[in-house]
Amino acid sequence: MLTLLRYIQEQIRKLFKLLSFLGDVEIQVEPITGLGKRITFFENGQQIARAFVYFLHNDLHDTPFALLEDVFVEEQFRSHGYGEKIVRAAIDEAKKAGCYKIICTSRYQRENVHHFYEKLGFTDYGKEFRVDL
Repeated sequence: MLTLLRYIQEQIRKLFKLLSFLGDVEIQVEPITGLGKRITFFENGQQIARAFVYFLHNDLHDTPFALLEDVFVEEQFRSHGYGEKIVRAAIDEAKKAGCYKIICTSRYQRENVHHFYEKLGFTDYGKEFRVDL
């Protein structure tokens, strides 16, 4: 959680620097908070799967949305249903938090992952844009 807050603060500083060319335009930067949960599956004391789900707010909706991130199943445990179970657990957590949607991202070349998410009810809704910092 603290890492996410530091990341957001750094992004705000960079945005402020980027927007400084606007001259006399007043820029107000307000900290916001986000919550999240790490979901982890263990077998015999060994982590076999994990996922992070973050609950975020914006001004467009009264309820939060969820961001599903870092879904991972150890290779020897793949194709045993753990990926589906951990994503369903994340969806359940998003529902409990009152989220109106849950989003996730996947790189273009990971078509098997795309089919996996579609099987779980996700739809290909748009593009992700990113800047590596």
